[in-house]
Amino acid sequence: MTKSNKTKINNRKKGHIAVVGAGAFGGWTAYNLLKKGYSVTLLDVFGPGNSRASSGGDSRVIRGIYGEDKIYVDLVARSFKLWKRYQKQWHQSLYFPTGALWFFQIDDTYAKKSLPIVNDAGLKSEELSIAEVEKRYPQINLSGIKSFYYEHEAGYLPARHCCQVVLENFVRKGGEYKQLAVTPGKITNNQLSELVLSDGSKLQADSYIFACGPWLSKIFPDALKNIIKPTRQEVFFFGAPYGDSNFFESNMPVWVDFGEKLWYGIPGADWRGFKVADDTRGIKFDPTTGDRTVSTSGISSARKYLGKRFPAMKGAPLLESRVCQYENSPDGHYIIDRHPGAENTWIVGGGSGHGFKLGPALGEFVADRVIGKKEVDPFFALSRFNNNLKKKTQFNS
Repeated sequence: MTKSNKTKINNRKKGHIAVVGAGAFGGWTAYNLLKKGYSVTLLDVFGPGNSRASSGGDSRVIRGIYGEDKIYVDLVARSFKLWKRYQKQWHQSLYFPTGALWFFQIDDTYAKKSLPIVNDAGLKSEELSIAEVEKRYPQINLSGIKSFYYEHEAGYLPARHCCQVVLENFVRKGGEYKQLAVTPGKITNNQLSELVLSDGSKLQADSYIFACGPWLSKIFPDALKNIIKPTRQEVFFFGAPYGDSNFFESNMPVWVDFGEKLWYGIPGADWRGFKVADDTRGIKFDPTTGDRTVSTSGISSARKYLGKRFPAMKGAPLLESRVCQYENSPDGHYIIDRHPGAENTWIVGGGSGHGFKLGPALGEFVADRVIGKKEVDPFFALSRFNNNLKKKTQFNS
């Protein structure tokens, strides 16, 4: 008997798990379950990192500052290690360290209280003086900013590419991938019976994981009661002045600007341009049918901000733009829990605009709970929404 045949038999003995959604949460979960010896089928209707997905697009920030939420800091510290490990193991460019500069026009409690937690986790971070920032980054207009924090290991991740690389290695390791739409079958005796696929076939497994991002509330309207709400988010890429290298990653870190709004950006990721985005939650959005043309008001707002904070970029040409979405939970935290009516079914989502970077660690985290190695963490449990939580984002933590 060949080694591959022995592996397949051992996998069947451990059980079959179906994962719906090949984004950051689903792809990494499927890969980790496969590593643990399970037979895994991964399904996605549009493909990994597609333009409709929350994990689509060219770049995502990876940073460690997370207020007082140690659970996130621990997850991101683990993710940093895993991004570096898989980058080396798979011979792929997955993580680009640029550092991250946080600047606060308002109260800086979010960063100040996080600093000791982040440093204890091994992620070097520090508060900088205005003189230090002026010297390092003369291209930034610091007017109105009260405090600055710098993360040394932070940077960005090429999102779409990462999703596709995870899928490639999942399949190479023996996982099965199907690009089909999925409808849950009947739930009887607290068990989901099967998945009904768009090609007319049915798929039965021992456990089911739905990591479908903005589609979760549509798939399980009764269980989720519209808990996850997708919002329309616009992202812009502007062109740096000809011959000016100050706005490329060699001379500029990822940045986050806390003010009346929260703006953030990535300098020249993949030479696409100077990325600028407003983190404010947008209008309600349908990820399947929603038009993805950016608004004139969004462009105008981005230009106004850009010209003020980065004077050399005033009047910069818009090179590219895209519309994505956040899949928001009411409190800005993830959902990692069993379906309340189906013991063999898991709901994994609510990334709320800050989930991608934690993909590798969350894959481990979810896999351990699905196989019964660890219990559901109350921090991510569905039951917390029974208490009429105050609506917020994770930056209000």
